[in-house]
Amino acid sequence: MHPDDSNAHRPPGERPLRVLVIAGSDRRQYNCPGVDSKARALALRMEQRLPQEFEIDVEDLGNLYGRARIQSCNACVSTSMALCVWPCNCYSKDDTAEPDLMWDLDLYARLDLADAWAIVGPINWYGPTSNLKLMFDRLVCANGGNPREDLIDHKDPEKAMALERSPEWEALSRNHLEGRTAAFFCYGDEGGDELDPTGRPKKLRHKAWFDPAAEPFEDERDAYRSLVWQCRYSGIEVPDRLWAHATTGKGKPYSEDQAEHMVEDAAFMAAFDAWVDAVADHIRAKGAVPPGQYRAVGYQAPGHWLADLRLKWREARMQAGFPPPGSSPAAQQARGLNQDSGWNSKSSEGDKRRE
Repeated sequence: MHPDDSNAHRPPGERPLRVLVIAGSDRRQYNCPGVDSKARALALRMEQRLPQEFEIDVEDLGNLYGRARIQSCNACVSTSMALCVWPCNCYSKDDTAEPDLMWDLDLYARLDLADAWAIVGPINWYGPTSNLKLMFDRLVCANGGNPREDLIDHKDPEKAMALERSPEWEALSRNHLEGRTAAFFCYGDEGGDELDPTGRPKKLRHKAWFDPAAEPFEDERDAYRSLVWQCRYSGIEVPDRLWAHATTGKGKPYSEDQAEHMVEDAAFMAAFDAWVDAVADHIRAKGAVPPGQYRAVGYQAPGHWLADLRLKWREARMQAGFPPPGSSPAAQQARGLNQDSGWNSKSSEGDKRRE
């Protein structure tokens, strides 16, 4: 059945089980690729194959011309865990200055609403797609993120550092999406038709620099290992049998390895369907996941215009060479570490050196 977000506040035993299916390819036919991805076709197939008593939510992360992109994680957690707010407050919905697809698609709420996530995507250069990596980078806030941005005046680094060292922090910091299931199906062509009989790229001049025996993975599913381990680190369960890989299009030129060719690959499609069935069996057997204390569903960010003014004043003082006394920027400036004062902070380092 289609997702009904009004079920968010019903007790777990009184609502349908819910799964969020994510197509993780960057390709869409309405942008430069001109052709939709295999991930999209597989996600739609999964939507039809899953038990229809489930609530089935679907999203395609593919790039569309003119649509917002998933903004990069700013690594607030590396300044202080308490500076990384749950859900992420580096960006906001319908922001014209820094439009963010995570917020525009309400992905934090939809990930929170689901009992399980089913993520389908290709292997790009021995790893997940850039869009999937961006999405998971932005989920660092689910792992111990601060649910009370009012305690740090929205984004005050010094207040966040103080909060992280306080007794109050232990009660606030938790895995906000813990208990959910994440399932991964990744696929690839193992180089298509680009390789010679030795397993090296045909067009490579200095073939000694490429040793096929030293390629990163013996098991191709390990291309998504970083995402799996991030989930497990955050209390999101990834059973081994729901972490799968299959190959299609090996030995073919890319133009002959599209979704319409993929569905003719019986072995590949059987592997995908078996994964979908395993996901369904696991969700049904496990049941609904109780919600966390601090939810992304229905989250309303507090107003912070005054806090933003204070942060602008902090920024202006740092540009002038006067960081807050006792702060990390002050210590770094005293030691000449980052050399980041000055009124041209938005200039690239390359441009600064050419001025």
